[in-house]
Amino acid sequence: MVLPAEEAGRLITSSSRVLVVTAVPVERDAVAGAFPGPARELSLPGATVLRVPGGPGLLAAGVGPALAAASTAAALTAAALDGRPYGLVVSAGIAGGFPPHAPLGRLVVADEITAADLGAETADGFLPVTDLGFGTVTHRPPAALVRRAAAAAGALTGTVLTVSTVTGTADRAAALRARHPRALAEAMEGFGVAEAAAAHGVPVLEVRAVSNPVGPRDRAAWRIGDALTALTEGFGKLAPVLESWIQHDHQ
Repeated sequence: MVLPAEEAGRLITSSSRVLVVTAVPVERDAVAGAFPGPARELSLPGATVLRVPGGPGLLAAGVGPALAAASTAAALTAAALDGRPYGLVVSAGIAGGFPPHAPLGRLVVADEITAADLGAETADGFLPVTDLGFGTVTHRPPAALVRRAAAAAGALTGTVLTVSTVTGTADRAAALRARHPRALAEAMEGFGVAEAAAAHGVPVLEVRAVSNPVGPRDRAAWRIGDALTALTEGFGKLAPVLESWIQHDHQ
C-alpha cells in the first residue's frame, strides 16, 4: 500500500522514532522480517519509507555513501517538517568482515563509523581529510547504546569502515586493517547515513551482519542468505533496546 506524502507525514513516526536505513530492498526486508504484520509504503519526496506495525521506519536508501546520505536526509527532513522527528537513525545491512576478527554470520555493532577512503593519496601514504585540515572521517554512536545493543544481539563491537569501492584484494584488506586496527567490517553506506543524521542532530548506530570476508573476491565464500537471517534475528532482539533508549535515555 502506498500512501501520499501528506498522509505519510502523519504516520511516519506514529509508532516508532527509529529510522533504519539499508542500501537495498532485500536488506530492508530482512529487517522488516523481525516485525509481524502488513507493511505500508510511505512515499516521501526523494525517499520511500516502509512501515510495519510496531516496527521502525525502514528506508532502502541506495548503494554508496552519497545516495545513502541524500535519501536519509530526505526522510529525516520530512519527519522534522511534520513535527515528528526521528530520535535515532540506524544504518543496517550486510557487510564484509575482516577475518578472523569478524566471522561469517556474526553481527557487528559499530562503536566508530569511519570513512576509510575520504582523503588524499600521497607519496607518504593515505591522508584522511582531517589531516588535510577539513571535514571529519569518523562518527561515534552513543557508547551506552552500543553496549546495550551489542549485549542484546550478541554482537561484536568495533569500527565499521565505509568505502566507496569494495575491497577485492588481500593487499588492500591488509592496508585498511593497518590504518584501522579496530576495524571489524566494511560496507558502503554507514558514513553517509551518519553524516545526514549529524546534520539533523540525530544520534546514529550501525549494525552489520557479516556475509563475506574482506579480501580477494570469492563468491563461493559468500554467505548472503545466512547474513540476512542473522540481520532478521538480530533486529528481533534489538528493537526493544532501541525504543527503550529513545524513550528513557535520549529525550
